[in-house]
Amino acid sequence: MHLAVGCLAVSTLAATADAQEAMTLEDAIGRGLEHSARLAEIQARQAGAAAVEAGRGADRLPLISAQAGYTRTNHVEEFFIAAPGQPARVLYPDAPNNYRARIDLQWPIYTAGRADALERAARAETHAVGEDFAAARADLELEITRAFWALVTARETERVLARSLESLDAHVRDLQTRLEQGLIPPNDVLSAHAQRSRQRVSSIESAGARAIADADLRRLIGGTGGIDPVVPIDAPGSAGAGATAAPARAERRALDQRLAGARQREVAINATGKPQIFLGGGYDYARPNPRIFPRVDRWEPSWDASIAVSWTLWDGGRRVAERAEAAETARALEARISEFDRQAAFDVEARRVDLVSARAAIEASDDGVRSAVEARRVVAERYRAGVVTSTDVLDAELAVLQAELDRTRATASARLAEARLTRALGR
Repeated sequence: MHLAVGCLAVSTLAATADAQEAMTLEDAIGRGLEHSARLAEIQARQAGAAAVEAGRGADRLPLISAQAGYTRTNHVEEFFIAAPGQPARVLYPDAPNNYRARIDLQWPIYTAGRADALERAARAETHAVGEDFAAARADLELEITRAFWALVTARETERVLARSLESLDAHVRDLQTRLEQGLIPPNDVLSAHAQRSRQRVSSIESAGARAIADADLRRLIGGTGGIDPVVPIDAPGSAGAGATAAPARAERRALDQRLAGARQREVAINATGKPQIFLGGGYDYARPNPRIFPRVDRWEPSWDASIAVSWTLWDGGRRVAERAEAAETARALEARISEFDRQAAFDVEARRVDLVSARAAIEASDDGVRSAVEARRVVAERYRAGVVTSTDVLDAELAVLQAELDRTRATASARLAEARLTRALGR
């Protein structure tokens, strides 16, 4: 029963691995950036912020509107004057149907800098969202790199375990032959079978881990089929060596822009306590036109122009509260920037230490692989000479397997540490 379940799992994972697409890390990053819903969301936010900026800029321009209306009033007695020898002259006719059309102009010609400050604040937010996009792009590249190397590690683990199973199968066959010849006791064969079963379980688990890593990478890049990562398992380069913390990371620039926006909003709030000057005007075409005397039930044109000054002398503390809110927002952003700078410096230092450690681990794992392979060769010769038992041979095989897996993990860790250092440096 357990064997059938294991075979079913292996066959399912093997079917999943069919029709795999060869892909380099650069290809995976390019596809992930192209199909990312996260980046599409930020791009939509950026477009919305740009629209707000355009709206703030339009607030400084004249507003021209067309108006039209109809009003029905009650009937009234006509007021007229009758002069001797002349026909009666109507001064206020009975005109229950009132029509009006107007072209209206409103123009804030002086706002004490409020409109300009709001436009600058909106522009700063647009730039900040643009930096959010750059930061999200860098985060996505790092996440794809992590998933890519996780898949590389999982596939290499699966390959090493498969090779180990082949070696164990050959060893079990050799032991079976020796048992039939009466050269070894039965327990040696049973121990080899037990070791092979454990390796079989590890192989099934590694196949499952590889399938999960493959699905994770496909999630990030929007793929549908299996992925065959094309990359040599070698040591990373020296990217980031000797670099210092960069204050120009996208997150830092976004915080700077939002701080500038908060300060401009404070300027705009202060401007509301100063006089505001507006220019107005319009052209009316009405029937009857109330500006024409005497009132006549026919279409008549008229126009007007005005200048108005508005000065809020007391607002119940609204301006003070809004100014305090904007000032505290700016103060909070300054604190976030200070904390970000400290965290960025720590991240760079920590990622550099990780990279140095990972490179040292690669060198150590290479030595471990060479030593384990040589030890396996010596044990195999001693086994053929009858000096050691089959258990020693299995232990030597396991040591080689573990050394190769350690080298694979160390190499992948170094690649990922290099990517994290690059991200910490804001490159």
